[in-house]
Amino acid sequence: MNKKYIIAAAFLILGAVTQSCSNDFIDVSPTEAIPESALGEIYNNDAGANSLVTAIYAKFLDWNMSTFAWIGVTSIVSDDADKGSSASDSGSDKDILDALTFTASTPSFKELFASNYQGINRCNQALKYLPQLDKADPQLRERLAGEAKFLRAFMYFTLVRSFGGVPLVDHVPVTGVEADKLMTLTRKSKEEIYAFIEKDLKEAAAVLPSGTGGERATKGAAHALLAKVYLYQKKWQLAVDEANLVTGYSLTPVFQDIYKVSGENNAESIFEINGSGGTAGRAIQQYSQVQGARGTTGWGWGFATPTQGLYDAYSATDSRRDATIIHRDMTLYDGYYVGPNTENKFYNYKAYSSNYRDQASTDVNIRYLRYAEVLLIKAEAMNELGQTSAAIPFLNQVRNRANIGNSPASSQADVRLDIWKQRRLELAFEHDRWFDLVRTGQAQAAMAADGGKQFIVGKHELFPLPQDFIMEAGGLSAQNPGY
Repeated sequence: MNKKYIIAAAFLILGAVTQSCSNDFIDVSPTEAIPESALGEIYNNDAGANSLVTAIYAKFLDWNMSTFAWIGVTSIVSDDADKGSSASDSGSDKDILDALTFTASTPSFKELFASNYQGINRCNQALKYLPQLDKADPQLRERLAGEAKFLRAFMYFTLVRSFGGVPLVDHVPVTGVEADKLMTLTRKSKEEIYAFIEKDLKEAAAVLPSGTGGERATKGAAHALLAKVYLYQKKWQLAVDEANLVTGYSLTPVFQDIYKVSGENNAESIFEINGSGGTAGRAIQQYSQVQGARGTTGWGWGFATPTQGLYDAYSATDSRRDATIIHRDMTLYDGYYVGPNTENKFYNYKAYSSNYRDQASTDVNIRYLRYAEVLLIKAEAMNELGQTSAAIPFLNQVRNRANIGNSPASSQADVRLDIWKQRRLELAFEHDRWFDLVRTGQAQAAMAADGGKQFIVGKHELFPLPQDFIMEAGGLSAQNPGY
């Protein structure tokens, strides 16, 4: 009997894109092949509908999505982190990223590109199949479709910040359909990608439930991400309007508490990726291990080590410094002592797992949207609109939680600089620093100050598209300038 199967489809958009994306496939389980008829027989219920969207969240646990490549292209490439580890360990290409000498063949960019399109394909599959599950609760299906659109927007935001214009794949491509092949291989403009992101987030916000805690996408998460999307486009008033719709959240009184297991999905959390530790856990693959202290009294690989420049940017009274940066001869919050002989001077405290310190599967979450950032978005946008005196109190909420008092700045220019500095200190190792440097025009000076690294204006604002993709596109998509 000739059966069609619902299987785990690896949507790579590199190489065999048209061979792997038939509409006969749905990515529900990474290990199970299920007859297509199961869509009606097994998945046509609330649990089945949920599984379609749970599969999207699960993509964020993968090594190629959230671990080595992602750490490299967001932290190591910036002035917040050095490659770390030992001098003899290049980390595949992390030394190249650190030195800003990367090319279109640098592996991390292929992983960044492919993993996000794999996730987008899961979103598109969920949005295709959810309407067919007529035995599942209609309100549940509507909410899940909103989550899928939020997650798709999140991944396209990563892509557009990284590469500029990229292919806009808004549905599951069908093998043999020429229009779908062109869709997967043809870049759209940066403006078209941003417009698509905005549309997805507006539609998500309309159907997602309210509520705090960042375990799943909510109305607050959609408004917060849309505020950030507008900030990156310098649509200041729209950023303020969206930030004002993010309500019901509050700052965690003690900054360090955010990054403990007890602080996961708390009142400050708007959206985070959740990991659970242990052999049977669903952890973000080796996220903690890659960044853990290396050597004597260490437990990890020691990559993405905080720079001296980042450490020195904090004042001695700033409570965020010793909650963000592990240093030698330091006792951690759980009593674990990091001795004086670790291989590197500093390590990322936000990636530390107390319960599963030396294990690949840990219980660390990645905090992607917090209320503190919404306050800083509002402050920055209002200041750019000339509402400086009204912006300062939102900046001061973040500063006062860090025990550094009110901002000494009063002019628009000085307040702008303080907001940018507080974004760095507040959000260090939350995967925004490189993109912030680029969007604010600080990258050239910041990289020169970080060991004399050369940020080439007109080139390094964007990462190179993977060479494999450019070759597969066959002239349909051009490489970014300078690569």
